[in-house]
Amino acid sequence: MAARSKARKRAVDVLYESEVRDVAPVTALAERVALAEPPVNDYTIELVEGVADHLTRIDTILDDYAEGWALARMPDVDRAVLRVGVYEVLWRADVPDAVAIDEAVELAKTLSTDDSPKFVNGVLGRVAHDRPVTETGLEA
Repeated sequence: MAARSKARKRAVDVLYESEVRDVAPVTALAERVALAEPPVNDYTIELVEGVADHLTRIDTILDDYAEGWALARMPDVDRAVLRVGVYEVLWRADVPDAVAIDEAVELAKTLSTDDSPKFVNGVLGRVAHDRPVTETGLEA
């Protein structure tokens, strides 16, 4: 598994943990960094901090684009995967949309239900196509 793929999985793990424990993503991340078993990749840190910085806007986008699914009804792991995917699509110019979507779909295949990869692909595909406005007022 490539370094960035591992970093994405670790970011999803941290975001999932933060939801389950009801702590801020950066708090869960800081605990993982302090343990350093295994060491936390720099890209994992960037992803978790990026999602945390834009969480309100990411969740609004997910609410708008996840047709038929309220954010609160999504499985926790799907929500974590989608948050990383939306962050990469809209705020990471160094990650092509197709890569961000494919990586999120692969995580959903590995970590979630049989229906999740199709759901993740559909939501992120629509987000990438529409490029919703970010909180800066600019398209990402």
